[in-house]
Amino acid sequence: MNHATTSSPADLRETMITSVKQAGYAQRPEVERALRRVPRHEFVPEADLDTAYDPWQAVITHRFTDGTALSCASAPSVVAMMLDQLAVEPGNAVLEIGAGTGYNASLLAELTNQDTHVVTIDLDGGVTTHATRNLAATGYHGVRVVTGDGALGVPEHGPYDRIIATVSPWDIPTAWWQQLTPGARLVVPLRWRGQTRSVAFAHHNGRLVADSIELCGFVPLVTDDDGELSAPITADGTIHLHWDRDQPVDPTVLHGVLDRPSNTAWSGVSIAGDEPHDGIWLRLTVTDLRTCRLNAPADTPPEICAPISPLRAPALVDGTSLAYLTLRRHQGSGPSRWELGAIGHGPAATELATHLCDELRAWSIDRDRRKPNLTAYPADTPEHELTGTIIDKAHSKLVLTYDTDEPHEHRYRA
Repeated sequence: MNHATTSSPADLRETMITSVKQAGYAQRPEVERALRRVPRHEFVPEADLDTAYDPWQAVITHRFTDGTALSCASAPSVVAMMLDQLAVEPGNAVLEIGAGTGYNASLLAELTNQDTHVVTIDLDGGVTTHATRNLAATGYHGVRVVTGDGALGVPEHGPYDRIIATVSPWDIPTAWWQQLTPGARLVVPLRWRGQTRSVAFAHHNGRLVADSIELCGFVPLVTDDDGELSAPITADGTIHLHWDRDQPVDPTVLHGVLDRPSNTAWSGVSIAGDEPHDGIWLRLTVTDLRTCRLNAPADTPPEICAPISPLRAPALVDGTSLAYLTLRRHQGSGPSRWELGAIGHGPAATELATHLCDELRAWSIDRDRRKPNLTAYPADTPEHELTGTIIDKAHSKLVLTYDTDEPHEHRYRA
């Protein structure tokens, strides 16, 4: 597995840092310094040096018996992004949920200037053993590595000025709220409406107020109250729908929906091949409570299902009807562009596809530059005290708003 490389670990680390900074991450000088000080390759000895220092590549270190990832060392670009969001200050007490290889904990130790201020927890004993060994070998002897349920936090070493999750929860566990100091920061790859976003929250007056929302993907946090549901909607079981438990989705009536009459609509909005468009999904989570996720294998014939991204695409579900985002090559001169559209199936196919195109046109005004406000409240907060789109979870309520509604903006209410 070890490939020959002509560069030293230090040179590869510098190249990695340069790429990460050019992508807009490691903007905090202290994050850049931490990345430079920690020898990432020593935390992923099973990977060759080029892989260890690839800015965009995660290294999977443990798997479940079915082959899905249990633990990994996140891609350096994602690590840097989340550490920018966390904004660790010297002397902060820090809790990490998801020990991984120990690499992230070592960076946290550098940022807080005291490794005894860092606690990391993981449910899997094999993961914590591996992390403990790596941290000791690289000199971070003071980091506390705990084997246990990350959803419960580690109250005996709290409270914490900073909590960061490197596994993706569907909700913000009550224990995490309780273990935050006033004014603390929480960075979490939170899942809602089928997508995952790294959200940086500040803890104020019993609320968690987001000041940064970035696209990401992580191994899910294993909990008993995970509220993301899924079911196949095709006879062969290859195409799945994913939705949240607060949504009135009945998968039984959607089984075979892709075989029903369809309607395709085009928005007139186009993107370049490398242009980000994930803000469409984020916008839909604010403006339409019917937003879900459609997963189709990459080898699915386009005449059966042609989503904008084969493995995860935003979709709307309304009773026995479904619509999802699609795209086609733009017919025109110059560099290749792709027009965005929607394909609907079922009795409301035309309505849903048309509505998605309206949303695409509304998104295109500011593209991904415009992001919503997100605040998390305890689950028992009365709804009459909240203003905005409310997403109910087990331990919290997410409230999403935009600063000002566009004149043409309209919201679907269940």
